[in-house]
Amino acid sequence: MTIQWFPGHMAKARREITEKLKLIDVVFELVDARIPLASRNPMIDEITAGKPRLLLLNKADMADPEATKQWVHYFENKGLPVLVLNAKTGQGINKIEAKAKELVKEKFDKMKAKGIVKPRAVRALILGIPNVGKSTLINRLAGKNIAVTGDKPGVTKKQQWIKVGTSLELLDTPGILWPKFEDQEIGLKLAVTGAIKETLLDFTEVVLYALGYLKVHYSERLCERYNLADIPEEPLALFDEIGRKRGCLMSGGYIDYEKAAEIILRDLRAEKLGRLSYELPLQ
Repeated sequence: MTIQWFPGHMAKARREITEKLKLIDVVFELVDARIPLASRNPMIDEITAGKPRLLLLNKADMADPEATKQWVHYFENKGLPVLVLNAKTGQGINKIEAKAKELVKEKFDKMKAKGIVKPRAVRALILGIPNVGKSTLINRLAGKNIAVTGDKPGVTKKQQWIKVGTSLELLDTPGILWPKFEDQEIGLKLAVTGAIKETLLDFTEVVLYALGYLKVHYSERLCERYNLADIPEEPLALFDEIGRKRGCLMSGGYIDYEKAAEIILRDLRAEKLGRLSYELPLQ
């Protein structure tokens, strides 16, 4: 299975972002705290070159807290300002505006030095891949339901300016993936966490990848959730064992992989195995 998803509205969004960039003071890059690197669109570096950027690790409530601490340290060491968020509950939201003002202070000081003394709102561009929580964050910042939200990727289809009080304006954009994943492991991580349209996925392959990772990093969680005495060495054998435990059998005692994969994937996304992160910084 080759995972790829770059519909027409994403290409259009990229062009429109480039056109609006001259109006932008700061970029908010929203990523999934469970996969902070895999959920960073490499095109964003090119699109937003030269603009101050604030990295927002959203869905931190679903990520392994110890892994998130490592990621914060990793990005800060690279000189990239970072905040940890849960847009649904509002955790960390109150720090965004102050951090944005800090990042644009030099630009606004230069404007004042040129005699432009009338204060205006900080204009922020919010970018991220599909289903990373952009609309939820915007609604939380604005204090009302302005942006359309959903639990499926690709809900936002057009740009819109949204006022956050009197000191911040946000340009919402559709989630943008990139035309080709050079590393298919990135596609699998995005698939596990729900960033890829499900009709494009082979659930069995996605779950086999996830089980291989969880076997190494969260074996105790697997044993507890699926009542396993031990973890088979091969992910497929582990898949078979879970399928049997969950009664996903067809005539002749064969495993119904499609049914088993859907059960496991729903468990992962519903946090039935607890808070999981699917990548760690390279040490």
